[in-house]
Amino acid sequence: MLKTQKPAELEYAASPDQSAAAPAHHPVIIAGAGPVGLAAAIDLAVRGVRSVVLDQDRQVSAGSRAVSYAKRTLEILDRLGCGDAIVRRGVSWSHGRVYLRDRQIYGFNLAAEEDHRRPPFVNLQQYHLEETLIARAREMKLVDLRWQHRVAGVEAADDRVTLTVETPDGPYAVSCEWLVAADGARSTVREALAIPLETSAAADRFLTADVVMKAEFPSERWFWFDPPFHPNRSVLLHREADDVWRIEFQLGPDADADEERKPDSVAARVKAMLGDEREFEIASVDVYAFACGRMASFRHGRVLFAGDAAHQVAPFGARGANSGIQDADNLGWKLALVLAGRAPERLMDSYSEERVFAADEDIRASTRALEFITPGGAVSRTFRDATLQLAEQYAFAQRMVNSGRLSVPAVLASSSLSTPDSDPFHGDMVPGAPASDAPVAAEKGSSWLLEHLGNGFTGLYFAHRSTSPEESEALRRLAADPIPVRVIVIARPAEALPAVPDTCLVVEDRTENLTKRYDGRPGTFYLIRPDQHVAARWRALAVPLVREAVAVATCNE
Repeated sequence: MLKTQKPAELEYAASPDQSAAAPAHHPVIIAGAGPVGLAAAIDLAVRGVRSVVLDQDRQVSAGSRAVSYAKRTLEILDRLGCGDAIVRRGVSWSHGRVYLRDRQIYGFNLAAEEDHRRPPFVNLQQYHLEETLIARAREMKLVDLRWQHRVAGVEAADDRVTLTVETPDGPYAVSCEWLVAADGARSTVREALAIPLETSAAADRFLTADVVMKAEFPSERWFWFDPPFHPNRSVLLHREADDVWRIEFQLGPDADADEERKPDSVAARVKAMLGDEREFEIASVDVYAFACGRMASFRHGRVLFAGDAAHQVAPFGARGANSGIQDADNLGWKLALVLAGRAPERLMDSYSEERVFAADEDIRASTRALEFITPGGAVSRTFRDATLQLAEQYAFAQRMVNSGRLSVPAVLASSSLSTPDSDPFHGDMVPGAPASDAPVAAEKGSSWLLEHLGNGFTGLYFAHRSTSPEESEALRRLAADPIPVRVIVIARPAEALPAVPDTCLVVEDRTENLTKRYDGRPGTFYLIRPDQHVAARWRALAVPLVREAVAVATCNE
């Protein structure tokens, strides 16, 4: 009944650093080659920064672990060059259903808007994600992947971090300008530096089982409260790639984890849910008591913590891997600028500032979901059950049902890197928000806005029917600055394309959704950060204001 997954093994290789007379020195070392560490390494390489990635394992993760990747994460993976592979391999979905006992009380659709390149979510086993990221990292000459190189000791100084690394050939020392600790919930780096991570664990335990079966169920998220096959508890069903289905059973606080992990026990629960006639094999099983918490700061001198090493959330709403990859997205451009001497080291403080804010949002959302799914007392249970009963008929009650609010990117509206609006705007593209996608037409045909943003600062200029010589000169000067701003000029359909400098890209807003989403009246200018978050916006282009906003966004003010 138990189908054992055998991840591909990754070969150990000795490094020249192991025989060096003195510790070799690198710009960046990344501890951990999970999704967060690999994403960070690829991002840095895209920006021209060399890194060494150390991982103690010799295979990708066993079991599914992370499974659902949100639209914003897919857009980051697009920028890193592996989004298409993830979407092709995974299961795209946008719909879900919520059940109370044996009946559906409502359904939902996460695709609130049309004309986005990526779906709201793609489901894919974590080992497939890691395999894709490893393949991408191997294409890049600036990424040095080292398997079975375990970080055993960390010494942090003002100007460098020195590591002791254990291998099958014995230990060696190596140092770096910056260490990125992406080594998971049991972070060796965090332990070596004696930095606390305060967490609070849920009383309830949950069984996560990945089951291989042929099933005609649609690619949707199904959640049951108090189903007849698992009374007084909750159950979640998701489709993954390769005919694998993720099933999560709430067990209660008194469950015997060892007993629940046994194949016969898991099979009995699955049969109660699916019926005796359904053929299936169990691919992986685990029992968790979910915990939430974070470090007080994600920066400790020249050590930067990311992913589960920095913060942990219960998985309700798919926040673990999504938030970790967004950590890497926030970290990469800042570290590249600091290493290049184009921004001061204090820019790295903003990494902690922004991602602590995002982690707190995730922890609050995850904690509220846990409280709704596992009400702690009679009053909470009565409120929860009344809400579920009302949700069958009333939309307002559906908004109160919390089976795990699904991951959304943080809007960094209070960030010290954002320039507040000085002009009136409508819509969601406030300073600090991740840039919204929309279809555009460029010289080589139809495409998407986010494909053109690149890895540096970008301006979005909603052009008039024509551009004046003064405007053209302003656009040219921005592209020539020490921290350049490459401008995308956005024209409306059926209008003559404006003449602009060859430093600019001209695209046509072919559905006019771009203009709507950005409230892009003629003359409007947006400054977009290298991680595709809005830094500032104005109703008219003014080079001094743009330069000032770039300085604010890079701590050069």
